[in-house]
Amino acid sequence: MAEPGAVLGLAVALAALVWGAAALDARLGSPPRSRHPARRPGPPPQGGPLREVARLLVQQRRLTLLPDVLLTRIGLLTLLLAPVLAAAVLPLGEAPVADLDVGVVWFNAMEVCVWPALWLIGWGANSVYPLIGGYRYVAQGLAYELPHMFALITVALGAGSLRMTGIVQAQHGLWYAVWMPVAFLVYLVSALAMAFWGPMGQPLGRDLAGGVPAELSGADRLLFLAGRYGVLVVAAAAAVPLFLGGGAGPLLPAWAWTLVKTVAVLVLLVVAKHRLPAVRMDRFMDFSWMVLIPLMLAQLLVVGIVVLP
Repeated sequence: MAEPGAVLGLAVALAALVWGAAALDARLGSPPRSRHPARRPGPPPQGGPLREVARLLVQQRRLTLLPDVLLTRIGLLTLLLAPVLAAAVLPLGEAPVADLDVGVVWFNAMEVCVWPALWLIGWGANSVYPLIGGYRYVAQGLAYELPHMFALITVALGAGSLRMTGIVQAQHGLWYAVWMPVAFLVYLVSALAMAFWGPMGQPLGRDLAGGVPAELSGADRLLFLAGRYGVLVVAAAAAVPLFLGGGAGPLLPAWAWTLVKTVAVLVLLVVAKHRLPAVRMDRFMDFSWMVLIPLMLAQLLVVGIVVLP
């Protein structure tokens, strides 16, 4: 049974990282300001995420004609809970909240729950653009999930374990990001797709007037944004035990190194949103099946030759 302190630490860490990711995203997304006041595009942003939270909490909900409110609520709650449940198997320094024997499988299963969550939100609005955005995410999932699963399988094969702590222990000599660079790069790409973030954010595309959350407002939109940032944070945090040696490092305690590495990956993913162009789903599908999957199979073969007798 998980200790209350570990559960509280996980909740605090997730909340802080979600807030930090939102603040950095807002900072990078704000227009550059000129040194000359007359040329400035407008007043500087104030409050950041706090101001947006306050605005959404007092905003009146907007409803479409004959929406399926129940499905929308189920989708929003699933989007919010899936990253929290996925984070339960990630080590917070030495040990996770739930040290499952099949931790890798659990993590992958929870992130797959984001698929029906977005589709239900898009369907429940009873509007064209959110529904198309939901179908876009399903198509994106079909493109990224196989390379993503192969990356996880490669890591588990190298460690000889599906337990997250076992994978961390197997990296004491050499991080898997160095030994399995292809798997690490594929994981980062799939992390962007998993969180429908940056170049993989077409389910929320401007050509769809915002896509899946186009009809969400008020507290519903706040829950959607919290869930999206939560998926991004957990995807970044999972890279630490899977590829970056977990809490291993000199001088600092394990939890501090875990936090430092998580923040580094999270900053990389947030910056990617503002530096990389959007990717069309059909092209990403072709790239995934023609390039990523063969590369991952080659990486898996190399790891298998090295570790298997």
